Amino acid sequence: MGMVVDARGLDCPQPVILTNKAFDEVDELVTIVDNEVARENVIKLARTKGFSVEVEEKEGDFHLHLTRESCGMQVDAGQPASGPTVLLIASDGMGRGSDELGRKLMTAFVQVLHDITPQPNTIIFVNSGVKLVADGSQIIEDLRALEENGIELLACGTCLGYYDLKEKVGAGKISNMFEIASSLFGAGKIINS
Repeated sequence: MGMVVDARGLDCPQPVILTNKAFDEVDELVTIVDNEVARENVIKLARTKGFSVEVEEKEGDFHLHLTRESCGMQVDAGQPASGPTVLLIASDGMGRGSDELGRKLMTAFVQVLHDITPQPNTIIFVNSGVKLVADGSQIIEDLRALEENGIELLACGTCLGYYDLKEKVGAGKISNMFEIASSLFGAGKIINS
């Protein structure tokens, strides 16, 4: 049967992260989840990675039998031909609506960046997004780890000044609008969170 990933009781995106890590080790595995959202997210990941999926329901849990297909589709993990990937983070939360939910989503989003490919080459923080690079941020250790792995982190100096955070930068470097604009216009792909 291969490896078993028991992801019952884990919040999103953990079932996907654990399954994605297992894909590096085996060609066949079973991921067990206990809710429909996790089931659908793992199925989507598996299909993009070239795995066939069989779903078996047992006692309220979903057992996802995942098998690498010999000629299945696989997402290209290389860099875009025309330039680097730049991620623009313009807020300390993600989406519109609840600020608390937005911050929780942003935390999960940044944590997932460790486990996806391709990763961005540069992450730019502007407006309230600069709060994420300040000491005391919930994701400061995640950002430091991304930086150690070669991802460039640029924080808008004007924005840091506005929020009185210039002396509290814990990850990345203080940047300026010229460097930020140059990174954006030189990008092959821009992702706006």
